[in-house]
Formats: sequence, C-alpha cells, structure tokens
Amino acid sequence: MQKDTLSQFDDALALCRNIFEKKLRDYGASWRILRPRSVTDQLYIKAKRIRTLEEGEAMVDEGILGEFMAIVNYGLIGLIQLERGYADEADMSADEAMESYDIRAAEARSLMAAKTHDYGDAWRGMRVNSYTDFILTKLQRVKEIEGNSGRTLVSEGIDSNYLDIINYAVFGIVKLTEGEDK
Repeated sequence: MQKDTLSQFDDALALCRNIFEKKLRDYGASWRILRPRSVTDQLYIKAKRIRTLEEGEAMVDEGILGEFMAIVNYGLIGLIQLERGYADEADMSADEAMESYDIRAAEARSLMAAKTHDYGDAWRGMRVNSYTDFILTKLQRVKEIEGNSGRTLVSEGIDSNYLDIINYAVFGIVKLTEGEDK
C-alpha cells in the first residue's frame, strides 16, 4: 500500500536531516559564512550534477539520490541564511542549527500540504528528470531575482523558490527510495 504524500515527505526529510546532523557534527555550522548567492550556486551545482548523471555515466561514484538530499539540505540552509543573514564565522550551536533546520523544514512541509490539497498527487505522474529541470528553472529565477537585488514586480521571492526546490527534491527522493523511477 502506498503511503500518503506527507508521510513520504517525512520519511525523505528524515534521511536528509540525518545527513545534515552528521555533517553538522563534522563541520559545525560552517555554512553560516555562505552568502545567499553562494547557496544558490551550490544548489545549481547539485542540480547540474543530477542532470549530468541523468544524461550519462558518472566518473565519480556518487548517485542522484545523494544529490537530491543535498539540495534539500542546501535549500533549508538557504532559507536560514535569508532569515538570519550570513556571518563571518560559524555562529550557531548545533542545537540552534537543528532548531532552525526543523523550523524551515516544517515550512516546506506546510507548503507541500497546501499544494497537495490543491493539486492532488500530480507529482506522482511526473518523471524524476522533470523535477531536476524544474529545480534548474527555479534556480535560474532565483539568480534573476538576486540580480535585481531581491526585488520582484509580481513574482514570488527567493524564499518561495527555495521552498519549491526543496519540495521537488523531496519528490525525487521519494521516487528513488521507493523504486518508482530509477
């Protein structure tokens, strides 16, 4: 029996959170020095890597699943950085970083719930490579907004795009971990 979308979101996020927490122990909150544009570029690198893997063979033995998990984590880092601004050093304890992570993850989950209500489970009929393309499109939009000093006329802001990126990456994780689209 297939789980519901929010349960699958929770399972996928638990995988990402576990990695984030372990890396936090290894490196501390070193990501606090990243300016928002650098987070966007890191997300772009991860999404381009997925596209490369989808189109051919890898020379480095790392898979698409790990890259989608990194996109979720960097997306959440991006939301934290937008809220708090960047720092000159790691200025958050592991507990503070995890608390901020969980708050932003709950925000992404809430958006997922609202969109699931409105769109149903349309994402299930999509292919994983479409999530990659949508993530890359959202990143291009973020770069444009960043180029306009964060101002938009009628469009959603950077934070909304990061939330969508996180949720598309979660869809990819769900499909890949459940064997729906390898």
